[in-house]
Amino acid sequence: MVEEAPSHQLMGYDRAITMFSPEGRLLQVEYAKKTVRQGSTAIGVVCKDGVLLVSDKRILEKLVVPEAIEKIWQIDDHIGATAAGILSDARVLIERAQLKAQQHKVTYDSPVDVLSIVKDICDIKQICTQSGGLRPFGVSILIAGVDQTGPKLFETDPTGIFFQFKATAIGEGETEIVDILNKKYKENMTIEEALKLCIWALARVVPDKFSAERIDTAYIKIDEKQFKKFSKEKIEKIVKEVKKK
Repeated sequence: MVEEAPSHQLMGYDRAITMFSPEGRLLQVEYAKKTVRQGSTAIGVVCKDGVLLVSDKRILEKLVVPEAIEKIWQIDDHIGATAAGILSDARVLIERAQLKAQQHKVTYDSPVDVLSIVKDICDIKQICTQSGGLRPFGVSILIAGVDQTGPKLFETDPTGIFFQFKATAIGEGETEIVDILNKKYKENMTIEEALKLCIWALARVVPDKFSAERIDTAYIKIDEKQFKKFSKEKIEKIVKEVKKK
């Protein structure tokens, strides 16, 4: 028996990005949100000594070179980002953010603040929810950095809205990992402690064959304001510890 499509789809309200359904919904934007929830998991955590990003590369083919898959990007010396959803959409937005950061530094001779980058990305996302002939960006991006006012973590979604978080997750494991963060996150956590918590959480929500090769990480410390990544050896050590628990 073939299931009937919802009435709002039969009426064609999901055919154009600019068309509201009778319930006041933009259906193509909602579809973009569903795309994000099917993407690989990414986590961001604000710590007392900086900010941390951890992401699952979700390697599905054994012939793929793990090191060639990038899930966390550097926007500026003091800002990084990760994403869930259509990563080609994320790449376009990240490259735009990198350019804005460079332009700000050249123009004002000072590093750009995190919020300016977030607003610029969200402006582009919002335009794509009200312009005919376009489609929404099918990606949510976590943007983390350290500026003059301390460590910051923001989440942007396909609608163009953004929120600031102490800790959050996006992607397929979002619900489970947010529950774990709600129970175990502490504001006085160090980056090292947060890294162990994130890997422990990923190991519980990611499907079989969880390994260090699947994990991409980056952090920015308050005193250094430098985007850095943890070594492969350190990640492997923590994964082994997590698997023993």
